[in-house]
Amino acid sequence: MAEGAAKLAGGLGSVPVETVLEEANRTAGTKAGTAAIGDMKPRPSHWYAFDDGDQDTADWYPQGLTGSEDSGTLGVPVFMASWYYKPEAGERGIRVTFLSPETLKYRHALLVLAGPDGSYGPIDIHAGGIACHGGLLYVADTVRGLRVFDLANVLDLRTAQDDLGDGKRVGRHGRKFHAFGYRYVIPQTDFWRVVKPGPRFSFVSIDRSTATPQLVTGEFRGDDPDGWVARWDLDLAGGEPNDAFVMGHPKIQGATSRDGRWYLSQGGETSSHNGKLLVYADGELETRPFPIGPEDLTVQDGKVWSLTEFRNKRAIFAVPL
Repeated sequence: MAEGAAKLAGGLGSVPVETVLEEANRTAGTKAGTAAIGDMKPRPSHWYAFDDGDQDTADWYPQGLTGSEDSGTLGVPVFMASWYYKPEAGERGIRVTFLSPETLKYRHALLVLAGPDGSYGPIDIHAGGIACHGGLLYVADTVRGLRVFDLANVLDLRTAQDDLGDGKRVGRHGRKFHAFGYRYVIPQTDFWRVVKPGPRFSFVSIDRSTATPQLVTGEFRGDDPDGWVARWDLDLAGGEPNDAFVMGHPKIQGATSRDGRWYLSQGGETSSHNGKLLVYADGELETRPFPIGPEDLTVQDGKVWSLTEFRNKRAIFAVPL
């Protein structure tokens, strides 16, 4: 895996996240996508909606969210969002969006699995949650564990060729690189694998308020309230969580913890109903209003952030901690 990523990087030059944002080709809005707010009062304090093309597509669905504050090492403020492909024909895998909260410009990059010979292809998973620590991006792979991507390996197809290849192909064919029309690809470099039978990894975040940062993971179980959340050392020492809890609520789509509080993102009954933010502090539950279709959670700039998944209701938004 790491060998394949290194081989691919040898054929394509890497660029920092700053360059991806400088070359951003889409613009988020502060008004579009407000249908996701529904009957939420008060409204989110910040709101960055994806553009019309990303609002309307029935092929790609946003799921995971993390940011530069989780990383602690990225040189610019940035949000990163994962999307999975819901194909009518074929499979285009998963992608990550890099969005600048300063300029509202953003760009997608394709996450790929590289072979030992430098070939590569899409990764067919749900990518229900992502977290970033240092230069590593962790992507939830529900039954297998966590896939790891090194943000030092953001590879630019333009360094090897004048165009972006065939928009309908992926991988290296002869001397030509293709990525379904994407300019940037990021190969997987590592894997936290679950020993079966084991926990399910539906979503993931970082708790940076503990003595050393911890990875927070949790399990979506639909109408079953017995899904769990846990916190792990980032080196996964011993292969066991530091603590784990049954959430006691159905439809939990994301979770994080900060300064002794737990935050749970709960979906609504349908794609027309508002979700809820469940906050546990000292054993007491507080239920707060949330938009329609909330997913993964992260903390940045002293706020809780999430994103919404439903078509024409897609945005990154914030509420107070």
